[in-house]
Amino acid sequence: MAVCARLCGVGQSRRCRRRQRHNQQDQGSDSDMDEEEGERIVGETQSVTGGPENSAAAGPSVAHEAAAEATADSVSTGPPNPQSLLDLPPELLVEVFSSLPGTELPNLALVCKKFRQILNTETIWRRRCTEEFGMRDDLHKMEVVGVSSRELYAKLLHPYRHILGLWQPDIGPYGGLLNVVVDGLFIIGWMYLPPHDPRVEDPMRRRPLFRIHMWESNKVAVECMYGHKGPHKGDIQTGKKDEFSTKCNQTDHHRMPGGRQEEFRTWLEEEWGRTLEDIFHEHMQELILMKFIYTSQYDNCLTYRRIYLPPRMSSDLLQPGLFKGTYGSHGLEIVMLSFHGPCARATKLTGDPNVPAGQLTLDVDLNRPVCLPDLEHQRSMEELSRLVLGVHEEAPNPDVAPQGAASEGVVAGGAGAAGLELAMEAQSESPQPGPSSSSSSAPSEAQPFVLPLGVMTRNEVYPRTCKMCFYGTGLIAGHGFTSPERTPGLFVLFDEDHFGFIWLELKSFSLYSRLTDRLAHAYAPDMEHFEAMLRNMQSWTS
Repeated sequence: MAVCARLCGVGQSRRCRRRQRHNQQDQGSDSDMDEEEGERIVGETQSVTGGPENSAAAGPSVAHEAAAEATADSVSTGPPNPQSLLDLPPELLVEVFSSLPGTELPNLALVCKKFRQILNTETIWRRRCTEEFGMRDDLHKMEVVGVSSRELYAKLLHPYRHILGLWQPDIGPYGGLLNVVVDGLFIIGWMYLPPHDPRVEDPMRRRPLFRIHMWESNKVAVECMYGHKGPHKGDIQTGKKDEFSTKCNQTDHHRMPGGRQEEFRTWLEEEWGRTLEDIFHEHMQELILMKFIYTSQYDNCLTYRRIYLPPRMSSDLLQPGLFKGTYGSHGLEIVMLSFHGPCARATKLTGDPNVPAGQLTLDVDLNRPVCLPDLEHQRSMEELSRLVLGVHEEAPNPDVAPQGAASEGVVAGGAGAAGLELAMEAQSESPQPGPSSSSSSAPSEAQPFVLPLGVMTRNEVYPRTCKMCFYGTGLIAGHGFTSPERTPGLFVLFDEDHFGFIWLELKSFSLYSRLTDRLAHAYAPDMEHFEAMLRNMQSWTS
C-alpha cells in the first residue's frame, strides 16, 4: 500500500493527498475523478488493444520501467513531463497494470479512486488469466455466458491457485498421483493411473476425481466426478499449507445397480484391463481383491499432500522425473527418480501392501559402476551375482580402488562426475570377463545386454543394449511392510527414458519407462525443498 502510494505521488495520509490535489489544481488538473469521468476513461481503455510482450514483475522500479516503455511507444495525452503514475493517460496505466501479477492488483486498487476504476478494465484481467493460467479461447466462452475475466480471476482462479500442481492422496499403502490443472473452463483434479500390467510402454491413464467451475452461474461450484453417474455435489477444504481435502456430498452416485459385485467387476476392468477369470495366480487375485476393498471405502473423500518433481542438475546421469515400473504380482507402479550427489534414488508414488507409497524402493551408488561380461557370461546368474556381490562386499572407500577390481568387473570411483569418468575409462580400457574380453565400449555407446537365465520378468520385450550399470540396493518387505531390508541388485541404464533393476535375492527384473506427460506447476523451487518433501513422504507411511 505504501509502495503504491509513493508510486502515484499521493502519500500515505489525507494531508499528503490534499497537498497533491492542491498542486494539481494549480496546474489546471484534478487527480480525483467523478463517477461519470471514470466511466468515460474505462470505456477508452477497453478500446486499446495489444500490450507489452514481456510481463513485468511487481515493484516500484518495474512499474516505472513499464510506464516509461509505454510512454515511448504511444502518444501521450497527459502532461508533457509526467511526475507520477497519476499523470499518465489511462491507456498507458492499463498497459502498466496489465504487466503486474494479479496478486498485486487488489492492493493497487486501494491507492486511489482512479486506480480502482482503471482496474475494472477487462483487458487487464484477461491478460492475467492468459499469462498466469494459460486461458485464451476459453475466456470468450465465459464472457458469452456473462462471466467477466475479472470475476473468473477473483472467484475461481485466484482462490484455488494453491491447489494447482502435483499431489499424493492418502490411500494407505497404495498412494497415487493427482495433477490439478486449469483445463478449459474448469479446474480439474486428474488421477494418473499406470497402464495395464505389464505394458510399461503404454501412456498413462487419467481419471477425473473432481472439478471446479463457474459455468452455470457467477458462483463457484465444486463437483465430485467419481463413479459412473456423472458430476454431483462435492466440497474442497484447504486448511494446512500444502494440503487439501475433498469430500463427496452424494456418495449414492458411486453405487451401481448390481451392488458390490458389479462395482468390483467394473473396477477390475478399469484397473487391470481384465476379468477375475483371466487371472489364474491365486496370490494375485488376493492382492487385487484386497486393493479394491481398501480403496473403495474412501468414496473420494481424501486428503492430498503436495509433491514436487526434482530439479535438474548438470551432474545428473539422466533427466530425473517420473517412471512407470513393473513390480511382479502388484502390477505397475509409479516411482520418482532423483539424484543426490553420487546417489540415484527411486521413491514410490504408488505402492503396495509390502512396500508402501513414499518409501525408497531403489538406492543406486553411482560411485560403484559394474562392467558387464560378454553375452555368454551375462546369461549366467552365478556370474552376475559374483560381480554384484563383489561390489557389495567392497569397503565403502570411494577414493581407493581395490586391487583386482577391474579384472572382477568392478570400478571404484570418486564422488559425482569423477566416478562416472572412471567408469567410462574402465568400460573402454579394462578387459571384460569371459572369452570376448577384447570388446569394450564407452557408456555413451550401447553395449549388448541380456537377462540371466532364471530371472523372472513381466516384460519379455526389453532393451537388448545398455549404456551403464551400477551397484544398487532394492527395498523388500513382508506383508504390512514387516521386516523391511535392502537387498543388493544391479541398476541398468538403457537410455534417457528407460532403466531396469535386477533383484538378486528375488531373481526378478523390473523395467521402468519414463512418464512423458507434461505436468505444470510441478517442479520444486530448489533441491532443499525437494529433499524436505521426500523426508515427509517417507514419514507418512513409515
